[in-house]
Amino acid sequence: MDHSQLVTVMRRLALEAGDKIMEIYQADDFEIKSKSDDSPVTAADEAADAIISAGLRAAFPDVTLVTEEQAASHSQRAETFLIVDPLDGTKEFIHRRGDFTVNIAYVENGVPQRGVVYAPAKGRMFFTLADGRAVEETGPLDKDSIGDTAPLSVSQADNSALLVVASKSHRDQATDDYIGKYAVKDMKSAGSSLKFCLVATGEADIYPRVGRT
Repeated sequence: MDHSQLVTVMRRLALEAGDKIMEIYQADDFEIKSKSDDSPVTAADEAADAIISAGLRAAFPDVTLVTEEQAASHSQRAETFLIVDPLDGTKEFIHRRGDFTVNIAYVENGVPQRGVVYAPAKGRMFFTLADGRAVEETGPLDKDSIGDTAPLSVSQADNSALLVVASKSHRDQATDDYIGKYAVKDMKSAGSSLKFCLVATGEADIYPRVGRT
């Protein structure tokens, strides 16, 4: 795999999908449907999936593609594949809370190698450079070129004053009980894979999750 091409394509498709998601997000109304597991899905999920899937299949036709919105892809078996969640945090999208992300990753021999997490409503782009470094893009998000970036670096946690990020949509008593075991300085709520990114940037020390994600 040409990692330079891979990163360029994944980043561009995430931005293109993000534009479409925001177009629907800013509309007066949008249709909400239910999937077979009763989780919600919107036109934004489907439109973003169409953009990303078409782009990945065109660029990497020989690589298996697994995407959340295409159930038929879930039964595929491969050690090397591309995996997509075109709109993670659909509930955040529906309630217009902004904490939703576009997620694209490349897994090689069972190990995640490169990935993109884009939060279009927040204007935040996290991804892996071709050389394997994880960064956040800090400059203008141009589809054709990567701007300035800053390396991701977790915090040096102070166990007497922890910074916690917890789920907005899946907060429960078990989570609160877990958090209560620690000395917490500040706690924020966030949705989708954005929570992991806040830990990766050092904006939070821990993300407690005691149930299924």
